[in-house]
Amino acid sequence: MLNVVVTGATGAQGGATARALLAAGHQVRAVTRHPDAPAADALRSLGADVRRADFDDRASLDAALEGADSLFAVTTPFGADLATETRQGQTLVDAAAAAGLGHIVLTSAAHADRGTGVPHYESKHLVERHLREAGVPWTVIAPAAFMDNYASGWTLEGLIQDTFAWPMPAERPLTLIPATDIGAFAALALQRRDEFAGRRIDIASDERTPAEMAKILADAIGRPIGHEEVPLAYVRTRSEDLAAMFEYFTTSGLDVDVAGLRRDYPEVGWHSFTDWAAEQDWSTLLASASTHH
Repeated sequence: MLNVVVTGATGAQGGATARALLAAGHQVRAVTRHPDAPAADALRSLGADVRRADFDDRASLDAALEGADSLFAVTTPFGADLATETRQGQTLVDAAAAAGLGHIVLTSAAHADRGTGVPHYESKHLVERHLREAGVPWTVIAPAAFMDNYASGWTLEGLIQDTFAWPMPAERPLTLIPATDIGAFAALALQRRDEFAGRRIDIASDERTPAEMAKILADAIGRPIGHEEVPLAYVRTRSEDLAAMFEYFTTSGLDVDVAGLRRDYPEVGWHSFTDWAAEQDWSTLLASASTHH
């Protein structure tokens, strides 16, 4: 049985990783800045030991990591700036190295090691480099685009109006993954340290074009939905970072070996976009988005 510290435990990736580890019978220290959040209570009810820690408070990290076997590390660019993400990620790695942990699994982003020019990929790559130099057994898992983002934000706002608004051409494929599969893969890497140590793996569970996604969403929601290509110029007015990301998706593309991953790691229980869309409670999501509109 492992004793794993999971950072970002009240977020999507950390929460999914914590649940996968708990389901496999491991001890989980769920680290969060918000130990009173409903998501923290949910993890407690599953048996997690919830601890408060802050990436900007090294002493709190040292206390959270003491006596643990391994760490699931996630850094967040949104809600902070990129220099902050890099600094916090490096602090976390340093704390884990000082604690003598046996394995760090860091979640990054697919292609972040390829000089994409996407700001929040570049900051993750700086954390990856720091991790490789830290002298602790490491694994980097690098997820493709998050399916979970399609059930929130501007996508959800568009779906209220029967539009799948997405800043990519209708026929340009994009590799995708839901948080549950990221968590399952992270748990696998943590449980099979010898197999995964020293590896960086881009992960995705499906590949779909925006036209196909619109059709899948229409089937799941139960009404016609059309894809509308949002101009990159408009995205740029909201976020230079996101505009750079969508430009990369459209030009270079986010290729990940989905078939190979499904073949080599069937235990993950990979979800297709159709599987994921079918599992969402669209009526509740759309109703709540309409009231905020």
